[in-house]
Formats: sequence, structure tokens, C-alpha cells
Amino acid sequence: MAKDGGAADPLRDPRFQEPSVWQLFRESLFGKPRLLDCIQVEVTSVCPGRCVYCPHTTQAGYWRSRHMEAATFARLWPLMQESGRVHLQGWGEPFLHPRFMDFAALARKAGCRVSTTTCGLRMDETLAAQIVGSGIDIVAFSLVGTDEASNAPRAGVPFSRVCEAVRTLQRVRKAKMGVHLELHFAYLMLASQMEAVEGLPDLMDELDVHAAVISTLDYIAAPGLEAEAFSPHEAGKLDAARNILERVAEETAKRGRGLYYSLPSPRPDDGCGLFPCRENAARTLYVDAEGRMSPCIYLNLPVDAPASSPEAVNRRVFGSAVEEDPLGIWQSGPFRMFRDALQSPLPDIPCRTCPKRFETGN
Repeated sequence: MAKDGGAADPLRDPRFQEPSVWQLFRESLFGKPRLLDCIQVEVTSVCPGRCVYCPHTTQAGYWRSRHMEAATFARLWPLMQESGRVHLQGWGEPFLHPRFMDFAALARKAGCRVSTTTCGLRMDETLAAQIVGSGIDIVAFSLVGTDEASNAPRAGVPFSRVCEAVRTLQRVRKAKMGVHLELHFAYLMLASQMEAVEGLPDLMDELDVHAAVISTLDYIAAPGLEAEAFSPHEAGKLDAARNILERVAEETAKRGRGLYYSLPSPRPDDGCGLFPCRENAARTLYVDAEGRMSPCIYLNLPVDAPASSPEAVNRRVFGSAVEEDPLGIWQSGPFRMFRDALQSPLPDIPCRTCPKRFETGN
């Protein structure tokens, strides 16, 4: 039953049945691929952090803080049945949602692998035990530095608290023999503190973190933040970053851990060369907390910004899972045309200068 009013819980619809053993065997034996590699679901846009580079901070006056309703998540069932993974995180802190674990359970029931990214502030023994028991296979902790000073741009999220959260989950994972669960770092490298990355191998050893994925600032949330990003034409800056990352990746590999990174590469003179989207938009999609479906998180910010703002102009929403069949939206003509254009020299306008189209990595 639902939590309110005695109405039926939309997440416990009897029509939601796990894949049969035969279905799983057929997928495994014959390699029948699902239509999607991953669905990224914004379970909430509520966040306790005040990161200086995030639109949650820079556009606080326009921000829409809301949780996804259970009925909205239930509408994603046919989409989840066609996806290999569901990543439960968008522009907020996912563990603030009171039904996060129920969402994870339904995604697992659909036969999906489930992962999330967290700031770590909500982590305690109880939550850690729920995570380990849920079948979630990756929990990534967000960082922008490797000590209190370099992580300072993540205001409101002390570095020491993140480390404590990792230790708590790691301790519970090992106690419960949760060998299926990996702990990762989702590390944002800012140009002003590239050297902080060199502390990752020791930090990963200390906290027994399996892997780190290093990204750079793709979305410029306020004027002046361009200096913290990496552009394809900034050869000297990119060379310095690449030298550091190659060295750190090599050291991390020697210690038996994974470290993955990507940096923008020089684009052709016409700016319209054929570059693949690093967000894998041909086989992934983003669903915001209201059920609106977009190609990626960058094209659907939860802001009520002026119509002339870049956030409004660049927003791409192809339908609402609340109002339409979500699988039908994915297969619709307009959404398909958007994806096809990504494989051409002239993708949709917001994608033409997006750093994700010009990134290469290890």
C-alpha cells in the first residue's frame, strides 16, 4: 500500500514482473541487446551543497527543488525493461529522496544494474546497510579535490565528511560480504587545481576505492568559470593536464585500481567534424524529476530561467513519461532525428560546441 491515503502504491503494481529465467538466459546466450545502455533518472533536484561551479548555487533564484513522485518513476517501467542500467542521480542529492531504495528495487526488478552518485552527507550505518542489501553495484562519491583545501569549491560538503561516508559504506560492505558493490570517486578536475589529482592514488588506497572517473567542467554555470574549464584550443593547458593524468593513471594502475579520464581534443577548423558524443546519447537518455525526457542532463536544467537564457534556449525535451508512453517517446521521430544528427557533421545547435563531443580519454 502507498504511504499516503491508503491508495495503491504505484511501485507495487502487480504488472511489474521480473524477467523470467528464460528471458535472462536468452539475453545472455544470444546476446539480445536492450535498446538502451543507461537511463539517468533525476530522483530529486534537492541538494544541501553549495558548489561554486554548479547551477544549483549560481542560479539559486530560479532553481526548482523537487522530488520525483513514485507514480512518475513507475511510468518508466517499460523504458527500464529496455535498459541495461539505471543511474539514479541528476541535479540533486539522490539519498535525500525518501523512496530512493524503492526506486532502486523497481529498477532491479526490471533487470537493470543500478548505480548512483552522492555527496555523502546522508551516509550512515543504516543507509549503508540498505545500499549493500539493495543490489546496487556502484556508488560514486563526488570530489573536486584530495584534501580539505582543494575540495573547498564543494561548499557545504566537507572533505572529511566525504571520507567518513566512504569509510562507513566500505566497512558495512565488507562486513556483509557485499562483493557486488564497487565504490568509486566521481572527480571533477578544475583547471586551477590540476595538481590536486596527484593525491588520488594515495586517497584511493586509504579508503579502498575501486576506481575514479575524472571529468572536467562541461557546463559553465556563471561568468568567470570558463577559466576552470578546458577548451579544445587551449593547447598548453591541455598538455599540462594530460601529463598529470597520464602519470596518475599509470600509478593508480600499478596499485591495482582503475582511473579513467577524458579531455577535449582540438576540433576541426570548421567546428563541425564528426565526433562521437561522450554521453553516448545514441543509447542513453535523461529523465528529470517531473518525468520529462531529454538526451542528457545538460539539456534539461531544473530552472525557471528567462526565455532568452541559454538554459531555456538550449533545453531539449521530447516528451513527458507522465503523459505518454516513455518507450514511444524514445522511438519518436523528433527524438530519433536528434540522435541521427549527432552522427552527422551538423548536430543540433546546443551540441555543436559541447565539450562532450570533443573529448578523448584513456
